[in-house]
Amino acid sequence: MGRIFIAAGGSEGDSSGAIANLTATRQIILLRDLMTQILRSRSYDSLAVPEDLNIHQAIDWINRRSQPGDVAIELQSASDQGSDGVRISTAKSTAKSAAAFYIAQNEQRRLQAEQLLQAYLRRVPQIASHGTKPDTYTDFGSLAFCREVAIPSLALRVGQLTNLENQWVIPAQPQDVALGIAEGLASWSRALSEQKIETYQPISILLNGGLYDDEGILANGNAYVPFDLVDQMGIDLSQESTVQSPVQRSAQRLGYRNLVYLRAIDLREFNIAVQWEQDTRTLKLRSALMIPASQLDRIMGRGYASEVQMMMFLKAHNPEGLAQFADLPKLYREEGQIEWVNPDIAFAQMCVETQFLQFGGLIRPEQNNFAGLGGIGTGASGQSFLDPRIGVRAHIQHLKAYASTEPLIQASVDPRFHLVRRGISPTIAQLAPRWSVTPGYATKVRAIIRQLYESVGLL
Repeated sequence: MGRIFIAAGGSEGDSSGAIANLTATRQIILLRDLMTQILRSRSYDSLAVPEDLNIHQAIDWINRRSQPGDVAIELQSASDQGSDGVRISTAKSTAKSAAAFYIAQNEQRRLQAEQLLQAYLRRVPQIASHGTKPDTYTDFGSLAFCREVAIPSLALRVGQLTNLENQWVIPAQPQDVALGIAEGLASWSRALSEQKIETYQPISILLNGGLYDDEGILANGNAYVPFDLVDQMGIDLSQESTVQSPVQRSAQRLGYRNLVYLRAIDLREFNIAVQWEQDTRTLKLRSALMIPASQLDRIMGRGYASEVQMMMFLKAHNPEGLAQFADLPKLYREEGQIEWVNPDIAFAQMCVETQFLQFGGLIRPEQNNFAGLGGIGTGASGQSFLDPRIGVRAHIQHLKAYASTEPLIQASVDPRFHLVRRGISPTIAQLAPRWSVTPGYATKVRAIIRQLYESVGLL
């Protein structure tokens, strides 16, 4: 029977405070150790990943020791940003809920995540469930633990352990929590061990609507494409590159019948639309997208999402926020079009800055400050604006100050517009270090844009 690797996700800061976060981290480590003991007592070979490793070190630690048939899980609390540095995007009503995350478009892994979550919640039914989610649902648009671990892996958010209502769950019932997750892991491991050695099944590939001459393969629930196809699309994933991007590092390769295959979902980061049809076992790839790759990052432009599409997207993440600011998508469309600032990018940045209108930081909803705008004399909480439209206008104008040298169409309401060196940051990547010190800020904004476009079929 395969081994079970258990990693304890770290906790970064949030509004709960440093003491609460330290408590959550200790509880997650306690939970990992209890699960390891339970599994070993039932004759499962369980390994606890050292807690002093960062996410990439933990992944390397697992990959060096893993073998076919092994599984891995990362435990997180809802207050964690996790060892991936990824905060899960949820509304306040679901922030303390349990959830399981799996690599996107892997139906096999989704079912495994559901079974694991159900086993956990059977033991602690008082914790609400936010269900299973693909890793594209997270702030960075992917989870390293789900993508880079060589064996089947899941990330489990066990609930908000630092919430005053729920903090008692782990200290008072650690055995039940550990037992529920351990039972789910044992079932997962047992099911894998009972499977016969997998012969990779062929799959059809449609590229831009046409049938590709060669076939792909289905391995461990993931669709793989021949490396020759990747080369034909002009994507450079050479292992010989001295400096690799995170995508190049995580891209999963597989050797089979003297050919090299690449995991299809990794092509998504190169603006390739990836869609899997389970019934026909067909992988659909689209490189001729409705939105040019260059437009995903440029601040100036017309945008592609409609007001209704923005509303539905916001509602899916936080219905309460849309109820309070029902006209916000309309305002971003109107104000962005006036100044020729891409409203999609501004809207996505608003989602990052306010956590989908949950706020929760220094900025309060009544300030109508949707982009964290500050300045001299504004105090620690930042600028305040008369109404939502003026707040959106200030955001749009501040983006234009950075991304363009053109004059404003409307009178300036951005108090720092004249202080910006005009046109210095035409892209999100160039803007990010000037706007925020948050690690991976540009990646978070781009992930929201991609989620928005994918939700309406534009990507």
